[in-house]
Amino acid sequence: MTRPVVGIIGNSALLNDSYPAHAGGVMNSQAVAQVADCIPLLIPADPRYLSVPELLEVCDGFLLTGGRPNVHPSEYGEEETPAHGAFDRSRDAITLPLIRACVERGQPFFGICRGFQEVNVALGGTLYPEIRDLPGRMNHRMPPDGTLEQKFELRHSVRFSEDGPFTRLFGAPEVMTNSLHGQGIKTPGKAVVVDGIAPDGTAEALYVEGAPGFTLSVQWHPEWNAANDPVSRPLFRAFGEAVRAWHCGQLYPVPAVARLSA
Repeated sequence: MTRPVVGIIGNSALLNDSYPAHAGGVMNSQAVAQVADCIPLLIPADPRYLSVPELLEVCDGFLLTGGRPNVHPSEYGEEETPAHGAFDRSRDAITLPLIRACVERGQPFFGICRGFQEVNVALGGTLYPEIRDLPGRMNHRMPPDGTLEQKFELRHSVRFSEDGPFTRLFGAPEVMTNSLHGQGIKTPGKAVVVDGIAPDGTAEALYVEGAPGFTLSVQWHPEWNAANDPVSRPLFRAFGEAVRAWHCGQLYPVPAVARLSA
């Protein structure tokens, strides 16, 4: 049987500081192909080239990747400030309606970092522009120097609800994760359940309550070393199971995650 297709949301980039490109991290494709066991398909997230209905037909599931540009604050009713950083309005125009459509249809998605934030905004939530400026919060941003191994090293714990899907999936209520983000959830969107938090109270894991399909999303970057990491591997395995279920005409809601890990 042909493997199901996961659309990997790409980011705009410049090659050699001059050539426009649609980019996707190799580690995202590796995680989808080798751990989720699906075909990775890089999506140019720009409404000039494709539409949400077309994506829903072509792909079985979606990986909402991280990216340096942030969701534009107008998408959650706030004015743009320098603290909000750079933006990618074309990606906003694709991912936000795509998430809403997937939630309604039960089509699986897995949100990572910016993708995690996109899920919240798509469902009516808001974001803090800079976590490290909040009283009592740590600096969650990527270390500016060092090797990739040092940038993606485990930096803080995340604690989950005792009876939630993440605890069931990992077989533990607390794990260690990397941290490479500046923004974070301020108010959760409609039906967004924040199921994991960092020691400083920053939201780190969520799912959409009542959604008919897979909606697990995380603030950290599980695509790093996904085949070997004991936290990353079960996330991508569960996502792969959900995508295969959709490919076969079946739904795979959050409770199915608990059955997989039982």
